[in-house]
Amino acid sequence: MNTKLRHLGALLVVLALVAAACGDDDATTTTGADGGEAAPFTATFGYVLPQTGGLAAIADALIKPLEMANQEINDAGDSLTLIPTDSGTDGAIATTAVEGLLNQNVSAIIGPAATGVALAVIDRITGASVPMCSPSNTGAIFTTYADNGFYFRTAPPDNLQGKVHADMITADGATRVAVAYRSDEYGRGLAESIRDNLVANGVEVAEFIEFDKDGTSFDAEAAQIAAAGVDAISFIPFAEGAAFLQALIEAGVGPDAVAIYTADGFVDNVNADDVDPDDPSVLEGIRATYPSVAPPSGEPTFPDRFAAFAPDAPLVFSAHSYDCLIVFALATVAAGSTDPADIQAQVNGVTKDGTKCSRYAECRDLLLAGTDIDYDGASGTLDFVDAGEPGAGTYTLLTYDAEGGQTVDDTVDVP
Repeated sequence: MNTKLRHLGALLVVLALVAAACGDDDATTTTGADGGEAAPFTATFGYVLPQTGGLAAIADALIKPLEMANQEINDAGDSLTLIPTDSGTDGAIATTAVEGLLNQNVSAIIGPAATGVALAVIDRITGASVPMCSPSNTGAIFTTYADNGFYFRTAPPDNLQGKVHADMITADGATRVAVAYRSDEYGRGLAESIRDNLVANGVEVAEFIEFDKDGTSFDAEAAQIAAAGVDAISFIPFAEGAAFLQALIEAGVGPDAVAIYTADGFVDNVNADDVDPDDPSVLEGIRATYPSVAPPSGEPTFPDRFAAFAPDAPLVFSAHSYDCLIVFALATVAAGSTDPADIQAQVNGVTKDGTKCSRYAECRDLLLAGTDIDYDGASGTLDFVDAGEPGAGTYTLLTYDAEGGQTVDDTVDVP
């Protein structure tokens, strides 16, 4: 049964009887910002995130922020249980996980992380009228996907990154570019945006090549690029980017010979050791675009708070993951209900057009006092558009150095 949030005052005795009838014997009360008492919600959410598979290296970056947010939600007086499941980077694994969560009647689901995996389960989750929020789906396909309004994401869509990426290549003076991308919606969507923005900038796209995301040899693609006589290469991989870069180097079009550009899928999954364990400078000069880990518009204490909570966790999409859970919890408070459809109806609204707030307890108290809120999160201002995603994004431009590390060159807001 759904737990309702409401101020008690003179009706305290009546509401206590209702709570007892519902079997909510463990319910406690907290004090709202107006000095009245409010019953906390009791809810169960789940997450389906990659603890195994190609993105397992960033599992803590996605999961630890949820644990931190869950602790803050419970510390504020609510009772949220978070059920963990593994998506791998495989649609079949994710589907099994999702079925398990739906069978446990969760009110909301966080994840999956990868665009392709999300596409394997989005119809099942949204078809069950359960809201889902991905912290790291960037595929442009989701902006117009028929999800009945139940799909949300805190990561900005790749049509925004494509413009930043193309503008960086253009500003560096490239005139003839090869674009190569992995064979999934992430790779295809980002590559198409890069290509279209390059063309709009007056830059020729000489080659537009899709490569097998599960491939192990990319000699043919590298030879095709080498033969094209380009002065810049943009390639969009995940972990297979190490083997792709090896092929480019062997074909004579490595970063010492041609300007090479990449994006978050490479940055998250490939280190210099993966390409050449004897030469950390193998990545030197490669430039990349990346959704900002700690954008200037984000809640300023989050990086230090998260570092204290999970000292060894990577930061990629950590703020975005944290915000998924906080937004869903605030939507639960705003709805006064743990019914999934009631939560879904409040998600966009708690991110815009109200009194600004940036921490869960603060925002919760405002809601309990009857105030509309505008949650500005760890990942930025959010301000969800009708598609359930940020209407703007902040991106970091970085360059790899001779030690295989990264130097931040700039931070860019779009649009």
